[in-house]
Amino acid sequence: MLAVRLKLRLKRGSLVKEALALVNSGYEAETPQLLIPVKLARELRIWPPPSDATETVFGTAGGPLRVWIVPQAAEASVVADDAEPRWVLVDLVVSHMADEPLISDKLADELGIAVESFGRGLWRFTWEPKEKLRKSEKA
Repeated sequence: MLAVRLKLRLKRGSLVKEALALVNSGYEAETPQLLIPVKLARELRIWPPPSDATETVFGTAGGPLRVWIVPQAAEASVVADDAEPRWVLVDLVVSHMADEPLISDKLADELGIAVESFGRGLWRFTWEPKEKLRKSEKA
């Protein structure tokens, strides 16, 4: 069983980090959001939470999840050798429970990600022909 995982490049000021992130079609958001573990939040220097972070609770299939949202905290882009992906301003959502970054539905749209098969781990950029299938990164 596969899923769609992409390598993202994250920029926050002069910091640049790469992270493998899971496209989560069930993660509905009103803004482009990337949910990240505390470890990555520390690397991006947003943990402990900055003063502009908002503590809230997300409803999830596993129950309530306490998170901290840092609005427009970074820019994100998909790492692809053969394409010029766009940069997107993202809200970083920090969770103690996250074990890997999760891409929200709105962020997937803004990055131009079109999932062709979750089960086979196939995707493409929305501007590419339907025949141009990309494989998920290995977890």
